[in-house]
Amino acid sequence: MLGREEIRKLKEDYPEGTQIRLLRMNGEEQMPSGMQGTVRHVDDIGQIHISWENGSSLPVNTEEDEFEMVSPQEEQDGGMCGMDGPK
Repeated sequence: MLGREEIRKLKEDYPEGTQIRLLRMNGEEQMPSGMQGTVRHVDDIGQIHISWENGSSLPVNTEEDEFEMVSPQEEQDGGMCGMDGPK
């Protein structure tokens, strides 16, 4: 279980509107790797609530799931960089 300071840091690091990319969501096959979403809020137990691009609103469990923040450059470019592969 996350401590109060860890939850405070999550709320600071993932404010509303932050874009994230899912790498793995434990036990949720309908949530594929690479799916992106927008942070709605971080709750008081440290789960990050997301509006996912597939319409889901499943929260990310920071102790079990894997995800990464989408960089501002990637957002500006419209998604993942390098999708065409090496040239």
